[in-house]
Amino acid sequence: MMQLSQSQVQKLSQELRLTPQQILQSTILQLNTLALEARVLQELEQNPVLEEVNPEVSESSEEELQDNQETSQEDDIDWEEILPQNDDYTPKEERDSDQKKTQFVQPAPKGLVDHIFDQLKLHNLDDEEERIAAEIVWNLDENGYLTLPIENIAFGLGLPQKKVLKVLKEIQELDPPGLAARDLKECLLIQLNQIPNSDDAIKVISEHFEDFANHRYQNIMKAYGWDKERMQAVQEMITKLNPKPGATLNTLDPQYIVPDLIVEKVDGEYIVEVNDTRIPELQISSTYLQMISNGSKIDNETKNYLKRKIDNAKWFIQAIQQRRLTMIRVMKAIIARQLDFFEDPSKPLKPMILKDIADDVNMDISTISRVTNNKYVQLPSGIYELKYFFNEGIKDEDGEEISTRIVKEKLKEIIDNEDKHKPYSDEQLSNLLKQNGYLVARRTVAKYREQMKIPVARLRRVV
Repeated sequence: MMQLSQSQVQKLSQELRLTPQQILQSTILQLNTLALEARVLQELEQNPVLEEVNPEVSESSEEELQDNQETSQEDDIDWEEILPQNDDYTPKEERDSDQKKTQFVQPAPKGLVDHIFDQLKLHNLDDEEERIAAEIVWNLDENGYLTLPIENIAFGLGLPQKKVLKVLKEIQELDPPGLAARDLKECLLIQLNQIPNSDDAIKVISEHFEDFANHRYQNIMKAYGWDKERMQAVQEMITKLNPKPGATLNTLDPQYIVPDLIVEKVDGEYIVEVNDTRIPELQISSTYLQMISNGSKIDNETKNYLKRKIDNAKWFIQAIQQRRLTMIRVMKAIIARQLDFFEDPSKPLKPMILKDIADDVNMDISTISRVTNNKYVQLPSGIYELKYFFNEGIKDEDGEEISTRIVKEKLKEIIDNEDKHKPYSDEQLSNLLKQNGYLVARRTVAKYREQMKIPVARLRRVV
């Protein structure tokens, strides 16, 4: 029975393994507009069969391609597959000048992603390692932290974790120090390992990270038998480190938010558009398609290389199209759930979690997370992060569900007005919220407080 169970698990694992197309699709989906623009430019540089669409010649090029579909019998090429047509896909249109004025845009700077790829060019990575590196780099957040677990990357690529870790270590050696860390602790250790005479600091972060983070220096001094001066030297070294190594490359001035979606109300109906007019329209080069059609004139190695590049280009174009469609579907579902807010922004948001939208559009929660992560929507009332519309619900004293955002606002108000010499504990905050009609447990108060980056009572105390 145990053997059968293991066999079933193994079979399921194989079925769940993502294809290269699916991995690319997931990666493209989670990119915001600026990051996608950078990725498209990178892809145009790396893939010779990929090119920008020239509107003036696009129609003639398509006719030319049809004329060149007479291939030899030995070359079984599916031209419909290479040149996909999606019935649900609507080509993007240029927005008029008045609409463009409302968009907070700027040309994409050479940021974190480009900076890392430029350095990786100097490393002799094989094809497999390049795939791993790309998956890691495109899953770094704006501060340079890796947001996807190693096991997920390995599973998705169908590669051993050991190999993924090897590439991760190479990326972590790049500039600025601390890149691609999985948490703050690892970020600090990466930096410390590049600093001479940092053994004490490495020891503290490795063994007493929580004590250091919570300023419990006496515990550390007692554990190692250190005097105050030695502890102070370690403290100074650590506090000079950069906890957000990627931010320096992602916060170039002037900094603007580029809305990824634009929502307008036309004739009583909400219209959703993807703001990707900055993204070049892509196509597969007719020149290279003609070359592969004439299989007898090129050797097998060249032909296989071109086929591989054409496949990559096709998947890339499809991924961008799918991103567009998915973002629109998700945004429409958000509008439907939060219609009161869209009609009147002064009204509070309804409780809504990722699973709600996932159920509405029949997608995985992970997909909704990718769509809404680090993306913004432009409304007539302003620009909002998509994550803004999501919030858990709790019950008030009357048993009605209310948004956690309202509770957080009340919690912050209480903390802002507390006696700074005698700040409230989490238990006291819980009781005060209950007095205001919000039934929130102490642990929940602690969670909300941490989410709002508000320290514990003893660290808020003013002596």
